[in-house]
Amino acid sequence: MKTAKFSTHKRDVKRYFTRFHHALLALALIGIAAPGSWAQESHSHTSAIREQNRAGALLDLVRKSTERFKDVSVAESEGYALQFGCVTGPDAGAMGLHYVNGALVNSGVIDATRPQVVIYEPTADGSLRLTGADFLVFADAWDKAHPGNPPELMGQLFHYFESPNRFGLPAFYTLHVWAWKENPNGAFVNWHPKVSCASFAGQNPGQK
Repeated sequence: MKTAKFSTHKRDVKRYFTRFHHALLALALIGIAAPGSWAQESHSHTSAIREQNRAGALLDLVRKSTERFKDVSVAESEGYALQFGCVTGPDAGAMGLHYVNGALVNSGVIDATRPQVVIYEPTADGSLRLTGADFLVFADAWDKAHPGNPPELMGQLFHYFESPNRFGLPAFYTLHVWAWKENPNGAFVNWHPKVSCASFAGQNPGQK
């Protein structure tokens, strides 16, 4: 009986150490494979944080550079003038009122502190609410000066509008920065679902 018990105990110990060995081997294999995937995930996470930081920095810079334009008369005194009427979206929302600085548009220079366009939303009391800025360069001039390098600003790529377009402009690149009214679809998209032209009392191009 003692011999049988000893034999059984020996088998149990052997089985335990075999399982323990397999567990160590599995951990070792995980340790070998994991660093690559962990490094990839870490790199992706770091890149996402970097992009968020750059986007936030651009929004902050545009706010600081355009805060004085909350009073539209200040924008007008610096060469901005209303063009295109109030631009509504194809389905919902709008861009709003574009106050364009022709000299800055024709310069072809992209400078976060000097937007070519400042954007307003008409309100029910007749005043204008500053919602953001728009950076705009003509495509032909930009492509000739920067072949193979589409315009971007602090990591944000511009959108391309071909010609003919609703604005009557040559093909152009544009980047909207919704610095003063949060856009649920993103801070740098063209259309703002919560901007409305309903209170616009003027006349849009083509209207009689």
